[in-house]
Amino acid sequence: MGGTDAKDILGLPKTPLSLSHHEKKSRPQKESHRKPDGISREVYALTGGVAPLMPSIDVTHLKRPPPPHEKVAWQWLPIKSSARKDDLQLYHWVRVVNGVPPTADYSFAKYNKSVDILNYTDDEYETHLTDPLWTKEETDQLFELCQTFDLRFTVIADRFPLPRTVEELKDRYYTVTRALLRARAQSPADVANHPLLKEPYDISRDRERKRALSMVLSQSRHQEKKDAEILAEAKRISEMRLAARRAADIDVSGNENVGLDKADGGPGCSVSPSSNSQLPATAVAPSTLTMADYASTLASLRMLHVYLRTYGLEQMVQAASSAVGLRTIKRVEQTLQDLGVNLKPKVPTKTVCDEHLELRKEILTLLNLQKQLQYKESEGSAQREGSYAAMPDTPKDRVFASEPFSFGGISAERPIKKEPKRKGPGRQADTPSPAHKRPRKLKASDL
Repeated sequence: MGGTDAKDILGLPKTPLSLSHHEKKSRPQKESHRKPDGISREVYALTGGVAPLMPSIDVTHLKRPPPPHEKVAWQWLPIKSSARKDDLQLYHWVRVVNGVPPTADYSFAKYNKSVDILNYTDDEYETHLTDPLWTKEETDQLFELCQTFDLRFTVIADRFPLPRTVEELKDRYYTVTRALLRARAQSPADVANHPLLKEPYDISRDRERKRALSMVLSQSRHQEKKDAEILAEAKRISEMRLAARRAADIDVSGNENVGLDKADGGPGCSVSPSSNSQLPATAVAPSTLTMADYASTLASLRMLHVYLRTYGLEQMVQAASSAVGLRTIKRVEQTLQDLGVNLKPKVPTKTVCDEHLELRKEILTLLNLQKQLQYKESEGSAQREGSYAAMPDTPKDRVFASEPFSFGGISAERPIKKEPKRKGPGRQADTPSPAHKRPRKLKASDL
């Protein structure tokens, strides 16, 4: 009975009662989800519209109509599989098109993979395969089980009639196979790259591996924790040793650079420490400026652990030449060419690279010393010209001492001026007294 019939019986109006705008309640609109194509209503209701992880079938394949000239049916028919060697007859649902059943091999037969087991004759066994620990019957049973179970030696050891270990079965099988391969080959070079001959089975190593694995698997939680602590301590010690070795290498390289600096400004040179502070920046020894770059480059190469020797040489050359100009670098390369030395060693071994880098440092030091000598010579000549310009009238009574002296590699004579005659007591100075002059104002430089 509907709502309209009940209203007729009770005598109520068919139109619904009008509600005020306060009593009306707005209902939220439900979002309509359309069922996607290719999914049944029941499956969509169970999944709630969640997409599956992997599509079971392409949707376009469901929408594609079958060809009009094909009549497809599924029939329960016997199948033929090349994977089976017996006469067992199996059935399967087969897709039949236009009433013609398929005659091809079973689709899953291609996954039946087997191992190729070499078989031997009696003559080959007597000639190449005899072993005092194994009889021919035992060897025959072993190869039959290997053929049956596809070299699953754990199963073979379980089915073998005599008490033999898995390692013994493996060793016997691989020994016989290697002997057959060598006997049937025309020359040893034909089977030299065979995996069984290139990497032969080692029974002692296999036993040791299993023993170590058994020890690891039988450890307790306390032993595992102790082993982890030992490994962490060993790693920490190795890192400390590596850091100490790197620091020692940096110190050695720094000491070498300091030795070069001392050689440039040592007592054997004619340049005094006070005059070195007045030299221009281009005349300072480059080894002092590039010591930090050299050490940092060496430390970065140590961090790489593995790098090309030529790459390391280029980085060290750049670090050694970072404080000099392009003209100085070209002069170093020109000097190397004049000496008949290649700019890059043809055989970049460690010794050759070290000697090449040392030669570049020595050439750079030589150019630096030449620049210092040239600077000191120009400074000495400027001082002499300035002293002559201050006294334009050279007195005739000036004599030159015969004592020679060297300055910057140039020998000269030292001029000595005679003392002037003293004035008499009665003679007064012609210059006026500075008492009447106004005092000079103080400058900022005088403070």
